Amino acid sequence: MSDVLALARPEIRALSPYSHAAWQPGLVRLHANENPWRDESDSSASGLNRYPEPQPAELLARIASLYGVSPAQVLVGRGSDEGIDLLVRAFCAAGRDRVLVCPPTFGMYRVAAAIQGAGVVEVPLDRSRGFAIDAGAIAAALGPGLKIVFLCSPNNPTGNLQDPGALERVLEACVDRALVVVDEAYAEFAPGASVVPWLSSHPHLVILRTLSKAYGLAGARLGAVLAAPEVVGLLRRMIPPYALTVPTIEAALAALDPAGLARCRDRVAALVAERARLAAALSELPLVVRVWPSDANFLLVECEDAGRLLEAGVRGGLLVRDMRRQPGLERCLRITVGTPDENSRLIAALEAA
Repeated sequence: MSDVLALARPEIRALSPYSHAAWQPGLVRLHANENPWRDESDSSASGLNRYPEPQPAELLARIASLYGVSPAQVLVGRGSDEGIDLLVRAFCAAGRDRVLVCPPTFGMYRVAAAIQGAGVVEVPLDRSRGFAIDAGAIAAALGPGLKIVFLCSPNNPTGNLQDPGALERVLEACVDRALVVVDEAYAEFAPGASVVPWLSSHPHLVILRTLSKAYGLAGARLGAVLAAPEVVGLLRRMIPPYALTVPTIEAALAALDPAGLARCRDRVAALVAERARLAAALSELPLVVRVWPSDANFLLVECEDAGRLLEAGVRGGLLVRDMRRQPGLERCLRITVGTPDENSRLIAALEAA
């Protein structure tokens, strides 16, 4: 097995983590300089006057069970964004190393690289093949200092799953050369498409998951990094000790109990059905050129006059995302699938454009 940590910055490999107050439930806490009294407005189960458990064991166990990995392969943080930031800081030295992105794609990969002072290599998605990755071009772009390849599947903002064969070719090309990070924020809307089972055979594979989309916890900010235990261990040295708040932890545990999981399955099924209804209705609009196939909870819509449709949505009290500045999406809008009523309102507003 390759030593994936050889790709990491030496100073991060040698880093001693912050030593937080020991977590020992059942003992009176006089060691963390907390306020001993709860505020009267505090409705949490465990108390907002106390620090939360760092990397909560019960939450790690629930997430590990959900995705079929071990708790040692899970790091939780403030959305997928924190995972992206930690990975770039752990593996990319400022002014020397680079990441690879495949535009049009999620913008935080580039932002995290810029904050760290890392370079960005672009290998655009192939629009003629439904915004597919170009595995050969990615392999050709690898070289000294290129530490991370970011791939998004289903991709934001295009909505398409990437071909498993192409992902496998990228992974093979990157062995001992680069980390491959597959962002699966929308995987629940494309069941059976996750590459999580590949973790056991690819130590340089990292997967990002989130409770923001299918589980309806965008405001709670909880994401997970799934990776080899040595990669997770490295990131645990860097992450602040109390990355998740008490309300976030409690909301996540509720979302991942049996009733919460059942609700999620029902809502995903409803969103997928609404996605099909909305796509069919949008395809009939005179100003719509194409509705791209989607495996996510949104639709990429190519328009004759995107500005006119944007304005019609606002007049109807609805916001959609303008994607016209993204490469290859010069006439496109991204529309999130809403409730049946919201989708009907949008269809009516755009029909009046």
